[in-house]
Amino acid sequence: MRLSTGVAKSLRRYFIAGLLVWAPIYITYFVVHFIVNLLDGGLALLPEHYQPQQFLGREIPGLGVIFTIAIIFLTGMMVTNFIGHRLLGFWEKALSRIPLIRSIHSATKQVVNSLLQPNGKAFRKVVLIPYPHPGSWSLGFVTSNSLNTPWTPEDVINVFVPTSPNPTSGFLLFVPVRDTIELDISVEEALRMVISIGVVLPDVMKKFIVEHENIS
Repeated sequence: MRLSTGVAKSLRRYFIAGLLVWAPIYITYFVVHFIVNLLDGGLALLPEHYQPQQFLGREIPGLGVIFTIAIIFLTGMMVTNFIGHRLLGFWEKALSRIPLIRSIHSATKQVVNSLLQPNGKAFRKVVLIPYPHPGSWSLGFVTSNSLNTPWTPEDVINVFVPTSPNPTSGFLLFVPVRDTIELDISVEEALRMVISIGVVLPDVMKKFIVEHENIS
């Protein structure tokens, strides 16, 4: 009986050890494969008779990635000069006159500008808020500065609370500034914590736990 129990424990240990090696590799491969396939779709912008497979005789994965990155850089070079900036202004003005398109384009542009601008405030701070009820805490990302709105009795900030383990969905909450606790951790560390369902803790939290255990 003891022998079979020992064998079962060994098998379980070996299986978990192997899983810890292969699971991150598989997930990384899946994410990279998805991104490469998505960017490879950029080749569809080219006319069919100009696409690389017409010259090479076969599709080569990754060419679309290079093409998409090149297009992004070339576009950036064009719109940063005077003529390109004026053309971009005309293009955006034309889009702003199309009822449905203007709403989507305007909202998307504001989000992208907020996330990518060096002086942007969105997703720069990680906070704890008392959600979903007092006494419990949720991890959130600040997406705006303090707001003084006519609908709230005090200043609030916009906080995005991601779901775990998928941080691309979540809730937008308007939280009083006094009810937030700013954490001394990076956005990347907070995202790892969300994706790992709290298993992967930031170094500062690990250090605190160790010190607290030593005091106890």
